[in-house]
Order: sequence, then structure tokens, then C-alpha cells
Amino acid sequence: MKAVVIRRYGGAEVLQYEDVEQPKIEPTQLLVKVRASSVNPIDWKIRQGMLSLITGSKFPKILGFDVAGDVVEVGSGVTRFKAGDAIYGSTSFPGGGYAEFAAVPENVVALKPTNLSYEEAAAVPLAALTALQALRDQGNIQTGQTVLINGAAGGVGIFAVQIAKALGTMVTGVSSTKNLDLVKSLGADRVIDYTQQDFAEDIAQYDIIFDAVGKRSLSQTKRVLKPNGIYITTLPSPEVLLESVLTAFLPGQKAKFLFEKPNTKDLLFLKELIEAGKIRVVIDRTYPLQELAAAHAYSETGRAVGKIAIAQPVVDIAVSS
Repeated sequence: MKAVVIRRYGGAEVLQYEDVEQPKIEPTQLLVKVRASSVNPIDWKIRQGMLSLITGSKFPKILGFDVAGDVVEVGSGVTRFKAGDAIYGSTSFPGGGYAEFAAVPENVVALKPTNLSYEEAAAVPLAALTALQALRDQGNIQTGQTVLINGAAGGVGIFAVQIAKALGTMVTGVSSTKNLDLVKSLGADRVIDYTQQDFAEDIAQYDIIFDAVGKRSLSQTKRVLKPNGIYITTLPSPEVLLESVLTAFLPGQKAKFLFEKPNTKDLLFLKELIEAGKIRVVIDRTYPLQELAAAHAYSETGRAVGKIAIAQPVVDIAVSS
């Protein structure tokens, strides 16, 4: 099969489109014909070697955590899916989605939302699960609360705004000038242009501050966080790690960080919201798999609005049970 692999850590140039062996599935896995994937910052952070203590030095590696495609084979222990099902979800760490076929565990995928294309569906899993689990599990979000999303036009932020609204909160979205209208269209009740105003100097206070771009800390935002408010980030810096430990044992404001946990139950919850029209997908650009290096380079600029999709041509495939 065709895949994009890396044989060493480095810049986008280490991504090579070539022929590799098709994966063999385990009893609890599905073999999926990948129709689309997407780019998440963790993909290029792994590629750069920033997580090498976890990902190790064994090569080649196929990256890519998000997949949407068609099941072509199921393992002997799989009970919830059959060949021919259109699914979306995640691959095992450190990836595998940047390929024509991927072996994915049954418990981290779900049937694809019927109203999304494969490219749109592939843009959902990691980013939307991060937003959902941050707000619901770490933030204990409640109807009627006030929530601020920093980075509201980014890959995680677009979903965070919509999920927070779907869960009945008042949402303030922070973004650049050019993306304010987009953030409003996603449901934000109020927007802050960070080029004109520092949200940490705002007069309002919030029950939850979700820093979806990992730019701040509790100490920098505590003035606009309510006395029992929760600051959540996707990037656990040393400062945030220390704050999370200290605030865990003290009353008052809390600092928390999130490691996304892919699972079918949450994907089904997102599927319901998507099919009900409460979540839409925003794709900035779509690249073919052969141009993955360019997609990574664009993601690294930090200028992407919403998600970057990776598409593969649709071809007829044989399925087996």
C-alpha cells in the first residue's frame, strides 16, 4: 500500500510517500480503507522528535491519529462493526492514519456521521474529543455557566465553542480579528479580539477558561476566573504542571490539563450532536496524501482556521467478513 512514513525525526522533508506493507489486524481490530485523515499539532511534534522519549527510535513510523474510511476486514473478536461500514475515529499511538489502510482498535471508532464527508469526519476525532473531555471531564461543565475559549478559531477551539454551547453555557471566544465572525457563527455569545484586548484583563469572570492553544496559565488568568473556577489547558507546561499539583489539594481555583482518551462512547456522543446540526466542521485546507509535507508545514505556521484535512482518492475495494 501507499503511505507516508518517516525514517528519522526532523522537518517536514522527512515525510516520504512510498510503498509499505499493508498492516495485519489483531482480533480486536478493524482493517480500514482510509478515505481521509487530518493534521493535528501532535503529528508534527512527534515528527520533530519532541516526544521521542515516548515514541522511541524505531523506524519507519507512520503518523496520523485521525481516520475516516470503510471497514474492509474485521478481527475475530470484533462485535460492533462489519465489512462495508463507514467509520471515523482514531488510530493507536503513535498513529497510522497517513496510509491507504490502517489497523484500528474497535473501541476507538464509531460509525461515521451520516451528514459529513470523509474529509469532514476525519477532522473530528482528536480535536473534538479533546474539547469534549476538557470541558466535560476536567471542567465539569454545567448548564448556565460562563466559559471562555482561548484559541476559538483553531482545530480544538472550533469544537470547544460548539460543544460548550450545546451543553447550555454562555461562551466567550478569543481569536484574531479576521476570525471573529467565524467564532460568532459557531455560537459564541461574545468574542474578544486578542490583537486589541488581553482577555486576562477583561472585566468579566468565567467558571471555565479553556486554553485550547496552551498560551497561558492559571496565574496569568486567575483575575478573570471565578473563585471556584477551573483553568484547563491542552499544553501542560512546567508552570501548569506545578499549578495543577498545588491546586488539587487546595480549595478555590483549579488548574488542569488534558490528555485526550479516544473511545467509541464519546465519538457516538459527538455523532449525535453533529447529526443534530449542533456541531459543524470547519476545514481550512485539504491536501492529498502525497502532499502531506506541505500540510504539516502549513499547520506549523499556526495560521490554520479550523482543521487541515488529508484526502485520498475513492477507489473500489473488496471487503471481507
